[in-house]
Amino acid sequence: MPKKLIKRFLPDQQTVRNHRHLKCFGNLLHDPNIWHLNRRSVSGAFFLGLLCAWIPIPFQMFVAATIAIIARVNLPISMGLVWVTNPITMPAMFYFAYKTGTWILASPPHQFNFELSFEWLKLELGYIWEPFLLGCLVLGLLSAVIGYLFMHIMWRLHIFQYLKNRRLRKHQAPWK
Repeated sequence: MPKKLIKRFLPDQQTVRNHRHLKCFGNLLHDPNIWHLNRRSVSGAFFLGLLCAWIPIPFQMFVAATIAIIARVNLPISMGLVWVTNPITMPAMFYFAYKTGTWILASPPHQFNFELSFEWLKLELGYIWEPFLLGCLVLGLLSAVIGYLFMHIMWRLHIFQYLKNRRLRKHQAPWK
């Protein structure tokens, strides 16, 4: 993918470094490898961000940031992709994860009426936690691998196209 297009949507390094929740990483945020835009870094960030998006816990961005720093992949991209699961998409995605888990375990889905309360969560979580977490794991790994391969291939295709165009320009240029 073109670096200019990606850079247009990314926040600058100072903004991310000064974020109040990321100050705990201190000097680790000064590692240039977590800011690079290359095929390895961006593909790895897609893998990590999409995997962390399926983790059913609060503060997924902090988990993605921690692993991005350890794995030395692009930090802003991995943190941004976590927002695939947002308050609008989360119910559908997690319900699909639950259904996927019940399908893998070959168990009948537990019938429930959703209520937004701690009591409902405490009561129903005992029935649904196993297929739900299995579905999140499977879908997280699946979407992470697909995202990694997609970005890896798209980046490579962009480079091939760039080199092809450069060769064409070189052969068509008038010699002075």
